[in-house]
Amino acid sequence: MTEGGAGGILNLFGGIDLSICYIIGAGEFTCRELAPAPGDLIIAADGGYRYLQQLGILPHILLGDFDSLGEPPALPDGVELMRHPVRKDDTDTGLALSVGYGRGYREFALYGCGGGRIDHLLANFQSMGRYAAMGAQVRLMDPGYTAYAIANGSLTLPPAQKGTLVSVFCHGQIARGITLQGLSYPLEDAELTCDWPLGVSNAYSSETPVISVKEGVLLVVAGCRDQAQ
Repeated sequence: MTEGGAGGILNLFGGIDLSICYIIGAGEFTCRELAPAPGDLIIAADGGYRYLQQLGILPHILLGDFDSLGEPPALPDGVELMRHPVRKDDTDTGLALSVGYGRGYREFALYGCGGGRIDHLLANFQSMGRYAAMGAQVRLMDPGYTAYAIANGSLTLPPAQKGTLVSVFCHGQIARGITLQGLSYPLEDAELTCDWPLGVSNAYSSETPVISVKEGVLLVVAGCRDQAQ
Protein backbone atom coordinates (compact mmCIF):
# COMPACT_ATOMS: atom_id res chain seq x y z
CA MET A 1 0.00 0.00 0.00
CA THR A 2 1.31 3.43 -0.83
CA GLU A 3 0.47 6.74 0.75
CA GLY A 4 1.58 10.36 0.77
CA GLY A 5 2.73 12.48 -2.15
CA ALA A 6 5.25 12.03 -4.95
CA GLY A 7 7.68 14.36 -6.65
CA GLY A 8 7.11 15.21 -10.30
CA ILE A 9 9.12 13.37 -12.96
CA LEU A 10 9.26 13.86 -16.71
CA ASN A 11 7.10 11.27 -18.45
CA LEU A 12 7.20 9.80 -21.94
CA PHE A 13 4.38 12.07 -23.08
CA GLY A 14 6.36 15.22 -22.36
CA GLY A 15 4.52 16.32 -19.22
CA ILE A 16 5.19 16.29 -15.51
CA ASP A 17 3.69 13.45 -13.49
CA LEU A 18 2.74 13.67 -9.85
CA SER A 19 1.26 10.17 -9.58
CA ILE A 20 0.26 7.06 -11.52
CA CYS A 21 -2.83 4.90 -11.36
CA TYR A 22 -1.83 1.24 -11.79
CA ILE A 23 -4.63 -1.05 -12.96
CA ILE A 24 -3.99 -4.79 -12.71
CA GLY A 25 -6.24 -7.10 -14.72
CA ALA A 26 -6.43 -10.88 -15.05
CA GLY A 27 -4.94 -11.19 -18.56
CA GLU A 28 -1.38 -12.03 -19.59
CA PHE A 29 0.90 -10.38 -17.08
CA THR A 30 4.34 -8.84 -16.83
CA CYS A 31 5.75 -6.91 -13.89
CA ARG A 32 7.95 -4.81 -16.21
CA GLU A 33 8.18 -1.27 -14.78
CA LEU A 34 5.59 -2.08 -12.13
CA ALA A 35 6.99 0.06 -9.33
CA PRO A 36 4.30 1.88 -7.34
CA ALA A 37 5.55 4.91 -5.45
CA PRO A 38 4.03 7.02 -2.68
CA GLY A 39 1.04 8.88 -4.08
CA ASP A 40 0.21 6.26 -6.71
CA LEU A 41 -3.13 4.44 -6.80
CA ILE A 42 -3.26 0.65 -7.24
CA ILE A 43 -6.51 -0.90 -8.49
CA ALA A 44 -6.96 -4.65 -8.81
CA ALA A 45 -9.55 -5.42 -11.47
CA ASP A 46 -11.13 -8.74 -10.55
CA GLY A 47 -8.64 -11.61 -11.03
CA GLY A 48 -5.72 -9.20 -11.25
CA TYR A 49 -5.76 -9.34 -7.46
CA ARG A 50 -3.98 -12.71 -7.67
CA TYR A 51 -0.99 -11.18 -9.47
CA LEU A 52 -0.65 -8.56 -6.75
CA GLN A 53 -0.86 -11.24 -4.07
CA GLN A 54 2.02 -13.11 -5.73
CA LEU A 55 4.09 -9.92 -5.74
CA GLY A 56 3.21 -9.01 -2.18
CA ILE A 57 1.58 -5.74 -3.29
CA LEU A 58 -1.58 -4.59 -1.55
CA PRO A 59 -4.04 -2.65 -3.74
CA HIS A 60 -5.97 0.36 -2.59
CA ILE A 61 -9.10 -0.86 -4.44
CA LEU A 62 -10.40 -4.27 -5.54
CA LEU A 63 -13.26 -3.98 -8.02
CA GLY A 64 -15.13 -6.00 -10.62
CA ASP A 65 -17.94 -8.45 -11.17
CA PHE A 66 -15.65 -11.23 -9.86
CA ASP A 67 -16.36 -13.66 -12.66
CA SER A 68 -12.65 -14.54 -12.74
CA LEU A 69 -11.58 -14.13 -9.10
CA GLY A 70 -14.72 -15.63 -7.60
CA GLU A 71 -16.00 -14.47 -4.25
CA PRO A 72 -13.52 -11.85 -3.00
CA PRO A 73 -11.40 -12.99 -0.05
CA ALA A 74 -11.37 -11.22 3.30
CA LEU A 75 -9.44 -8.04 2.60
CA PRO A 76 -6.96 -6.29 4.85
CA ASP A 77 -7.96 -3.01 6.44
CA GLY A 78 -7.62 -0.11 4.02
CA VAL A 79 -8.51 -2.05 0.85
CA GLU A 80 -11.73 -0.71 -0.68
CA LEU A 81 -14.08 -3.25 -2.28
CA MET A 82 -16.23 -2.17 -5.24
CA ARG A 83 -18.58 -4.92 -6.39
CA HIS A 84 -20.31 -4.64 -9.79
CA PRO A 85 -22.91 -6.84 -11.47
CA VAL A 86 -21.94 -9.11 -14.35
CA ARG A 87 -24.53 -7.36 -16.53
CA LYS A 88 -23.05 -3.89 -16.88
CA ASP A 89 -22.12 -1.32 -19.53
CA ASP A 90 -18.32 -1.39 -19.14
CA THR A 91 -15.45 -3.81 -18.62
CA ASP A 92 -13.69 -4.17 -15.28
CA THR A 93 -10.72 -2.33 -16.81
CA GLY A 94 -13.00 0.46 -17.98
CA LEU A 95 -14.54 0.72 -14.53
CA ALA A 96 -11.06 0.96 -12.99
CA LEU A 97 -10.09 3.72 -15.42
CA SER A 98 -13.26 5.59 -14.50
CA VAL A 99 -12.49 5.34 -10.78
CA GLY A 100 -8.90 6.48 -11.20
CA TYR A 101 -9.87 9.36 -13.47
CA GLY A 102 -12.63 10.41 -11.10
CA ARG A 103 -10.10 10.58 -8.27
CA GLY A 104 -7.90 12.94 -10.23
CA TYR A 105 -5.32 10.60 -11.79
CA ARG A 106 -4.26 11.39 -15.34
CA GLU A 107 -1.50 8.83 -15.95
CA PHE A 108 -2.49 5.17 -16.15
CA ALA A 109 -0.43 1.99 -16.47
CA LEU A 110 -2.47 -1.10 -17.34
CA TYR A 111 -1.16 -4.58 -16.48
CA GLY A 112 -2.80 -7.93 -17.16
CA CYS A 113 -4.98 -6.21 -19.75
CA GLY A 114 -3.64 -7.86 -22.92
CA GLY A 115 -3.58 -11.37 -24.33
CA GLY A 116 -6.36 -13.88 -23.84
CA ARG A 117 -9.68 -12.83 -25.38
CA ILE A 118 -9.24 -10.57 -28.41
CA ASP A 119 -12.56 -8.83 -27.69
CA HIS A 120 -11.33 -7.74 -24.27
CA LEU A 121 -8.05 -6.52 -25.75
CA LEU A 122 -9.92 -4.44 -28.34
CA ALA A 123 -12.19 -3.12 -25.60
CA ASN A 124 -9.13 -2.06 -23.61
CA PHE A 125 -7.67 -0.31 -26.67
CA GLN A 126 -10.99 1.53 -27.07
CA SER A 127 -10.93 2.58 -23.43
CA MET A 128 -7.33 3.78 -23.78
CA GLY A 129 -8.32 5.96 -26.73
CA ARG A 130 -11.30 7.37 -24.87
CA TYR A 131 -9.29 8.44 -21.85
CA ALA A 132 -6.45 9.78 -23.98
CA ALA A 133 -9.01 12.04 -25.67
CA MET A 134 -10.05 13.15 -22.18
CA GLY A 135 -6.51 14.29 -21.43
CA ALA A 136 -5.09 11.18 -19.79
CA GLN A 137 -1.83 9.38 -20.56
CA VAL A 138 -2.42 5.65 -20.88
CA ARG A 139 -0.09 2.74 -21.54
CA LEU A 140 -0.71 -1.01 -21.57
CA MET A 141 2.13 -3.27 -20.50
CA ASP A 142 1.98 -6.71 -22.15
CA PRO A 143 4.70 -9.38 -21.92
CA GLY A 144 5.48 -8.88 -25.63
CA TYR A 145 4.83 -5.19 -26.24
CA THR A 146 3.82 -1.86 -24.77
CA ALA A 147 0.84 0.02 -26.20
CA TYR A 148 0.25 3.76 -25.79
CA ALA A 149 -2.70 6.01 -26.55
CA ILE A 150 -1.86 9.59 -27.51
CA ALA A 151 -4.22 12.47 -28.31
CA ASN A 152 -3.27 15.90 -29.66
CA GLY A 153 0.29 15.65 -28.38
CA SER A 154 3.59 13.83 -28.58
CA LEU A 155 5.13 10.63 -27.25
CA THR A 156 8.84 9.91 -26.86
CA LEU A 157 9.33 6.16 -26.90
CA PRO A 158 11.72 4.62 -24.36
CA PRO A 159 15.22 3.66 -25.57
CA ALA A 160 15.39 0.40 -27.54
CA GLN A 161 17.57 -1.30 -30.12
CA LYS A 162 17.32 -0.37 -33.78
CA GLY A 163 14.84 -2.66 -35.48
CA THR A 164 12.44 -2.76 -32.54
CA LEU A 165 8.99 -2.86 -34.11
CA VAL A 166 6.59 0.06 -33.80
CA SER A 167 3.10 0.30 -35.30
CA VAL A 168 0.98 3.43 -35.28
CA PHE A 169 -2.79 3.27 -35.79
CA CYS A 170 -5.52 5.88 -36.02
CA HIS A 171 -8.07 5.52 -33.21
CA GLY A 172 -11.18 7.14 -34.68
CA GLN A 173 -12.08 8.16 -38.21
CA ILE A 174 -9.00 10.30 -38.93
CA ALA A 175 -5.92 11.72 -37.23
CA ARG A 176 -4.10 14.74 -38.70
CA GLY A 177 -0.72 16.37 -38.38
CA ILE A 178 1.15 13.17 -37.64
CA THR A 179 4.95 13.29 -37.50
CA LEU A 180 7.13 10.22 -36.94
CA GLN A 181 10.78 10.88 -36.12
CA GLY A 182 13.49 8.32 -35.47
CA LEU A 183 11.64 5.51 -37.26
CA SER A 184 12.58 3.66 -40.44
CA TYR A 185 9.56 5.09 -42.26
CA PRO A 186 9.19 8.72 -41.15
CA LEU A 187 6.15 10.88 -41.68
CA GLU A 188 5.73 14.64 -41.50
CA ASP A 189 2.38 16.39 -41.03
CA ALA A 190 0.59 13.31 -42.43
CA GLU A 191 -2.88 11.84 -41.97
CA LEU A 192 -3.90 8.37 -40.84
CA THR A 193 -7.39 6.90 -41.10
CA CYS A 194 -9.11 3.99 -39.39
CA ASP A 195 -9.41 1.94 -42.59
CA TRP A 196 -5.84 2.05 -43.96
CA PRO A 197 -2.99 0.61 -41.82
CA LEU A 198 -0.27 2.85 -43.24
CA GLY A 199 1.56 2.96 -39.90
CA VAL A 200 1.94 -0.78 -39.33
CA SER A 201 5.35 -2.51 -39.03
CA ASN A 202 7.60 0.51 -38.65
CA ALA A 203 10.80 0.21 -36.62
CA TYR A 204 13.29 2.11 -34.48
CA SER A 205 16.04 3.79 -36.50
CA SER A 206 17.22 5.87 -33.52
CA GLU A 207 17.35 5.21 -29.80
CA THR A 208 14.32 7.31 -28.82
CA PRO A 209 11.76 7.90 -31.58
CA VAL A 210 9.17 10.67 -31.23
CA ILE A 211 5.56 10.35 -32.40
CA SER A 212 3.26 13.35 -32.48
CA VAL A 213 -0.27 14.12 -33.62
CA LYS A 214 -1.88 17.55 -33.88
CA GLU A 215 -5.51 16.42 -34.13
CA GLY A 216 -6.93 13.05 -33.22
CA VAL A 217 -5.99 9.94 -31.27
CA LEU A 218 -3.27 7.42 -32.07
CA LEU A 219 -2.66 3.92 -30.74
CA VAL A 220 1.06 3.12 -30.72
CA VAL A 221 2.30 -0.45 -30.24
CA ALA A 222 6.02 -0.91 -29.57
CA GLY A 223 7.15 -4.52 -29.55
CA CYS A 224 10.18 -6.76 -29.50
CA ARG A 225 13.12 -6.50 -31.88
CA ASP A 226 12.47 -8.00 -35.33
CA GLN A 227 14.85 -10.94 -35.54
CA ALA A 228 14.68 -10.88 -39.35
CA GLN A 229 16.51 -7.53 -39.46
